[in-house]
Amino acid sequence: MLKEERQAYILHQINLHNKVLSSDLSVQLNVSEDTIRRDLNELAENGQVIKVYGGALSKSFQFPFQEGNVYAKEGRKEIASKALSLITNGMTVLVGGGTTMIELARLIPNDIQCTFFTISPLVALELAEKENIEVILIGGKLSRNTNIVTGSQVINELADIRVDLCLLGTNSLSVEEGITDSDWEVAQIKRAMIKCSKYVAILSIAEKLNSNQKMRVASLKDISYLVTDLPSSDKSLKEFEKYLSVI
Repeated sequence: MLKEERQAYILHQINLHNKVLSSDLSVQLNVSEDTIRRDLNELAENGQVIKVYGGALSKSFQFPFQEGNVYAKEGRKEIASKALSLITNGMTVLVGGGTTMIELARLIPNDIQCTFFTISPLVALELAEKENIEVILIGGKLSRNTNIVTGSQVINELADIRVDLCLLGTNSLSVEEGITDSDWEVAQIKRAMIKCSKYVAILSIAEKLNSNQKMRVASLKDISYLVTDLPSSDKSLKEFEKYLSVI
């Protein structure tokens, strides 16, 4: 594989999953970790990714307010628009972080009256623009890698609330493994969010479906809805429909 092809693959994986590890890319591409590190350094120098210890982060995830950075932006807008159908007046809603959740927050109608809890300061800022919404930001340690709050304080606070609906993004989703992630702290927070919710909706672009990461968050039986940028009739969603409602 040529260097240009290898770097294109790396860039796609970073944009798709928000974060990659050098060790994982080394196995996937069958090259040394030194080669991957050189590739990541070059991509970072060109302003395409953010280099961190052991891997790299997506610029679209770290800087979602810079319009040109957002990966699959139109797909995320479609998902956010569909997810609005799950929110009704009087609900208590728990929202995760990420670019799709920011798009959702922007689309919330001004006249809807709900209480929103969130672990994302960026999502909270968008929701705060809606005059009839009460916004409660869960407190904790802010992760620079994910722009959400993490740690035991967050898990303890989530254990004390009960919400009607939880809206979560995902790193990967498959019928066999359910929700999976590459970040241990994020996985713990997502488990706590699912546990305190009556219904759970996963918002995911189609490219993340039928993929897996190293850390399992929850199985499909813990999820109520799957919201994607595909038509609900798409044949690739048939297996998921055995376990949850597809929107």
